[in-house]
Amino acid sequence: MTRSILETEQKALEINLDDRIYGAFAEIGAGQEVARHFFQVGAAAGTIAKTMSAYDKIVSDEIYGPESQGKGRYVCESRLYKMLDHEYRLMEDRLRTVRPGQNFFAFADTVSAINYQRTIKGDGWLGLRFQLAPDRAPNELVLHVRLLDQDNRLQQQAVGILGVNLIYGCFRYARQPEILLQSLLDNLHGRVAIDMARLSGPDFAGVDNRLVCLWLVQYGLSHVAVFGPDGTSLHAGEFLYRKSLLIARGSYRPPTLVQQDMIRQAYEQFRAEPDVDPAKTFFLTEITLDNLRSDGVLDTRDFLDRADILCALGQTVIISDCIPYKKLLNYFADYKPPRIGLAMGVRKLRTILEETIRDNPDNLLGAFGELFPRNVRYYVYPAREPDGALLTTKSLHLPGEIRHLYSHLLENRQIVDVASFTPDVLSILHKEVIGMIRRGESGWEHQVPEPVATMIKSKGLFGWKQDAA
Repeated sequence: MTRSILETEQKALEINLDDRIYGAFAEIGAGQEVARHFFQVGAAAGTIAKTMSAYDKIVSDEIYGPESQGKGRYVCESRLYKMLDHEYRLMEDRLRTVRPGQNFFAFADTVSAINYQRTIKGDGWLGLRFQLAPDRAPNELVLHVRLLDQDNRLQQQAVGILGVNLIYGCFRYARQPEILLQSLLDNLHGRVAIDMARLSGPDFAGVDNRLVCLWLVQYGLSHVAVFGPDGTSLHAGEFLYRKSLLIARGSYRPPTLVQQDMIRQAYEQFRAEPDVDPAKTFFLTEITLDNLRSDGVLDTRDFLDRADILCALGQTVIISDCIPYKKLLNYFADYKPPRIGLAMGVRKLRTILEETIRDNPDNLLGAFGELFPRNVRYYVYPAREPDGALLTTKSLHLPGEIRHLYSHLLENRQIVDVASFTPDVLSILHKEVIGMIRRGESGWEHQVPEPVATMIKSKGLFGWKQDAA
């Protein structure tokens, strides 16, 4: 679909001139940048019932209640929902009888822009609760945004543009949610990153928020998106702040016994580390965008098959385009994890080291420093060689130019073997398992967890068909 990208002022004016739309604006922090656009273009009286900014925390608490779930923070998801609840309820209570034919909305944002000392990078939550028909329940689009400009004034400007894009998109592209998400970056490319988006309501009943997460990464709105076991879009800052993380990247196509043994054993070892608080740990599975592509084409059905299984296994899932691990580590660094663990097979570690040598011939020491920061530890699961020998971090053959660096990493326990493992599952290869499923061969069921085999058969995942077996 070819879409004309309007200027921000054009979008605001078009909404102002639509007499079906009427609502309220509530903005905390970074000024009233969104409402300002609607006022400046004219005809705002037809759209705006109220604008407000409860900048003082005491005033904000008096209106919306104290913020306990956000741990005393005011730029958080729970504060945004309180604002939406309060403002939309007032619209209905005060104006429904006198404006029965209009579609109400409540826009809210709570934003912290970059400060003078640069100790705050700039981020915020924005949301819109809105009707597409006056006799229907409202919908919602909620976002978390990272502000990338290095100037306070420019960040405030970006919030204003994003808010207009959000309102315009919800009323103009609600029937095309994929286009709606892409339109959020209109006139903003390179200035913001939207790393969480959640669509809900009667007009989005058929939208899978796991796909929303995929679209965020696929269309360049963010390098990382996260969804929980129930398929709901999540933001890392709301549940991972100051927790130690173990992350396992894989294809999960499908999850095999060897992969699950690696995850289980690595996580137990990670939580038992003396520098890790086991009560403040979290495990995440990661699928990268390139792993979802076949011949350059992204297979949505294949992604949802994997997501179905991972959700059924109770996993919280990262979708990312962070092919180099350092991009992923940089993303989570903002949430101040005391320790980060990366669980992987020994052959994957060898590939990472070889690629680092190839891509950084003139700055090998710097590249290793980025790949192995002090609070990161690699948990490496062994593999069985064709001759039956066990391949571990100690027996890994590496080029001579990195042997001294590699020895240093081993001695300082930045790379460790997964101490406990199940020898009987080491021969399982996920590429062979997926091939057997697609060819209708038997025996693959014994190479995956029982719930995974049951789900593949009951839902026909990964091309499995009853009549092929």
